[in-house]
Amino acid sequence: MRTIIAICMSLLLLAGCTSKQEKMKKELTDFIRKHDSVLIPLYKQTTIASWDAAISGKPEDFKKAEDLNLQMMALFSNKESLKKLEEIKVSGMITDSLLNRQLDVLYRSFLMAKADTGKLNAMVRMGTVIEQKYGNFRTEVQGKKMSDNDVEEILSSSKDVKYQQEVWEAQKKIGTVVADDVKKLVKLRNEVAKDLGFKNYHEMSLTLSDQDPKEVSQLFDELDSLTKKAFEQVKGDIDTYFVKYYNLKSKDELRPWNYQNRFFQEAPKIYDVDLDKYYKDKNLETLTSEYYAGIGLPVEDIMKNSDLYEKPGKNQHAFCTDIDNAGDVRVLCNVKPNQYWMNTMLHEFGHAVYDKNIDTTLPFILRDPAHTFTTEAIAMIFGRFSSNPQWLKDMTGISEEEKLKIAETCFKTLRLEQLVFSRWAQVMYRFEKEMYKNPDQDLNKLWWDLVEKYQMMKRPAGRNEPDWATKIHIATYPCYYHNYLLGELLASQLYYYIVGNVIKSDDYKFQSFAGKTEVGTYLKEKVFMPGSRWYWNEMIEKATGEKLTAKYYAKQFVN
Repeated sequence: MRTIIAICMSLLLLAGCTSKQEKMKKELTDFIRKHDSVLIPLYKQTTIASWDAAISGKPEDFKKAEDLNLQMMALFSNKESLKKLEEIKVSGMITDSLLNRQLDVLYRSFLMAKADTGKLNAMVRMGTVIEQKYGNFRTEVQGKKMSDNDVEEILSSSKDVKYQQEVWEAQKKIGTVVADDVKKLVKLRNEVAKDLGFKNYHEMSLTLSDQDPKEVSQLFDELDSLTKKAFEQVKGDIDTYFVKYYNLKSKDELRPWNYQNRFFQEAPKIYDVDLDKYYKDKNLETLTSEYYAGIGLPVEDIMKNSDLYEKPGKNQHAFCTDIDNAGDVRVLCNVKPNQYWMNTMLHEFGHAVYDKNIDTTLPFILRDPAHTFTTEAIAMIFGRFSSNPQWLKDMTGISEEEKLKIAETCFKTLRLEQLVFSRWAQVMYRFEKEMYKNPDQDLNKLWWDLVEKYQMMKRPAGRNEPDWATKIHIATYPCYYHNYLLGELLASQLYYYIVGNVIKSDDYKFQSFAGKTEVGTYLKEKVFMPGSRWYWNEMIEKATGEKLTAKYYAKQFVN
């Protein structure tokens, strides 16, 4: 009798639990359905407005984008919605893995509802004003206005160090235009973060994007240790080259404007190979389209909707945007026929093929890359090919003899690019981390202290200007830059896996993937289509057999 009673009680408890599970499941599915009915059309309106503003630079277009961003902010600031999601999450009753993943993503998205709505709206407005100032700024030297492309061209090709300095300093004037606004925005972001229980915005940003701030810092410390000695060696080579190039007396005379770009974030051209010459008579659109089609990831539809060349008022940078999470993907560039823009085109269309091939049968909230750095990794794999001799042979038609002639120099160039960028990323990551800890400190000094330590580049004597504010990412893409370096790690990990396991080769040097449709198939099935269905490291492990590791990056560029 006791056994029968116990069984009956267990069945009643099980029935009660099942009933509650079904109730919670229904409440979550109803919530998602209602939320999507508002989010999906608003998302598309917002992305189109932001796209239009980036193309035109017109105040009215920025205003429209701002208004729609405020509506988006309001949607995710609904306290009742957060309360419902918390209730469902705390119950622990969602057992379906796909629904549980949606719950996790939605909950983190709605956490901003705990913040003051007025502050959130002010953040959007301030960000719009700052972005517009960056977009409309043009460097002016001797009465002539210059685009960022013009500035980069002068810094990379001129041997007139006085003129270089004049151009570099003129471009840095954007810092004084935006610095006070950026500081105010940083403080406001910190206020919002503290309202949500975080120490500062940097900590909040990493945590809400599924990253442990301590683990990221440990990784950057590890990479600093890995790259420091190798960078010291190549920096010595760079300085030796430039002393001769500019006809200087010693390395002590070198200054930031002598390193061929505004931030020393890209490798200067110190090796005897002119990669630009392979592209000067080429159509970069055609090369990009033919390459991606060849690996089974066609981009003609994306190309048709993109905006790829300079025009007045247009954003001078490059980005990819997914307009509707349903196939309308676009790229903005300012293409010139050189290796830099070939890299950029391959990079941005790497983002684009990722977005385009995410499974559209996934719930809308999961139609994003597994993480922001996983899409960076794909973009970086392809961007690297712009300086790859095998890619140049396969896509631009250079001879086998020419390929072998430039192979070693091309590798040294790519290695230099990676080491230079890794040290620049150290500056960006550590500057933002410290800035959000204390925005009232001397940020000008902090910036140059980090530049001298990690990039080994001397600050200009007596200069006390907000040069940190000249980097647009600090203002408009906050606490994001570290993902570029994580992306480089994953790019190397994926590259080694594809070479060894997809195209089944033991030649890790001469690879371009050109014409290898199995590469596109692998990426679609293992990386793109899952979207953010899984936690990012789970996706990486499923795709490569290992969680994210730095060993392949070190194997490729440091060892």
